Amino acid sequence: MNNRRNFIKKSTALAGILPFLGMTNSAEAGEFEFQDNYLNSPAGNDEDFWAWVRDSFSLSTNIINLNNGGVSPQPKVVQEAHIRNYQLSNEAPTYYMWRILDQGREPLRRKLADLLGAKPDEIAINRNCTEGLNSIVFGMKLQPGDEVVLSLYDYPNIINAWKQREKRDGIKLNWVDIKFPAENEDEVVAAFGKSITDKTKVVYITHVINWTGQILPVRKIANLAHSKGCEVIVDGAHSFAHLDYKIADLDCDYYATSLHKWLCAPFGTGMMYIKKDKIAKIWPLLSNDNPESEDIHKFESLGTRSFAAEMAIGAAIDFHLAIGIKRKQERLFFLKNYWATKAAQIPKVSLNTSLKPEFSGALCNFSIEGWTATEIESKLFEKYKIHTSPVIWGKVNGARVTPHVYTTTRELDVLVNAIEDLAAMVPPEKKK
Repeated sequence: MNNRRNFIKKSTALAGILPFLGMTNSAEAGEFEFQDNYLNSPAGNDEDFWAWVRDSFSLSTNIINLNNGGVSPQPKVVQEAHIRNYQLSNEAPTYYMWRILDQGREPLRRKLADLLGAKPDEIAINRNCTEGLNSIVFGMKLQPGDEVVLSLYDYPNIINAWKQREKRDGIKLNWVDIKFPAENEDEVVAAFGKSITDKTKVVYITHVINWTGQILPVRKIANLAHSKGCEVIVDGAHSFAHLDYKIADLDCDYYATSLHKWLCAPFGTGMMYIKKDKIAKIWPLLSNDNPESEDIHKFESLGTRSFAAEMAIGAAIDFHLAIGIKRKQERLFFLKNYWATKAAQIPKVSLNTSLKPEFSGALCNFSIEGWTATEIESKLFEKYKIHTSPVIWGKVNGARVTPHVYTTTRELDVLVNAIEDLAAMVPPEKKK
């Protein structure tokens, strides 16, 4: 009881000071750091710690949100930082946004760079992964006949960006198919390798496939691509602040992610990375007075944007660091496997996602024989108020379930029971 009482006391103190950590110097921040057994305990079974994490969010009491893969909610401290910045901005917008809040851009850039393991002058702060990847895709100097290798299961917005370049510039797209769940890295690498020719200039890789949660062996694919003289772009939308890695582990040339997913930063915040010696080669998506400069800032000429949201990213980073990426990844994998291993035993239920940690994290897609993804998603919400995401893309037809660090095993028990009920029902198609 004393341990629990001390934990709650310290946790409350942490929640109160987290928004301000980014505004203090390192010495002041150090005074607020606390070392506690709870913050160094195993990920899977310390429910006191995860109860504090859950209490740090403002969650609906009416629905079970298992669609965190689309956009994640923000902890209260992030919401409060955002609101505080927004209210300050409204006192005198051009003064407080451009002269006060924007002073935090470079310290924030350093914090993001440290989190990714990059140099600050390789990081651009933008609005989301789509914007970052579009900046790279449309900024590359490709010629008619140049080839790009990408997957049939990449994110639609980026597939469309490449198709626009194909239509406008005459480049050629070579598509890689993937069978889910994929549990043989060599087969995946070989599939990419078969699509690379002597005309291939770029290999585009989605680190975590959003439809199923499949983790691709980025480093192995990148090594192969580089050995053949290709540049490598990585979509890190679902891996950043979810999986424990640094940018050097991927060995890519270009990278982008959304910060409103697993980092739980304000909606409409993102980050782009370009290796220092590649920056001059990429033209910014929006106009700049020196588009071929080596300055990463050329990608931030977005006009008026939400300074309040951007400057609240720091609070999200502090909250993320308080949990720790290793513990976070382990917890997310634990939650996914908690429900998925049980669901896999239910007759007529199949998983489109691996249960092995090297191939999956939090996201998992499942199918029920005789049901479409839309029917599963609709019934789960209609009858049980469980919010998931229907996926009908390529060969995948199932519901995607994405818990987050605040999700409880009790909520996942409700999900498993609901899946069991659906699997026992007469499929909608057979009722007609």
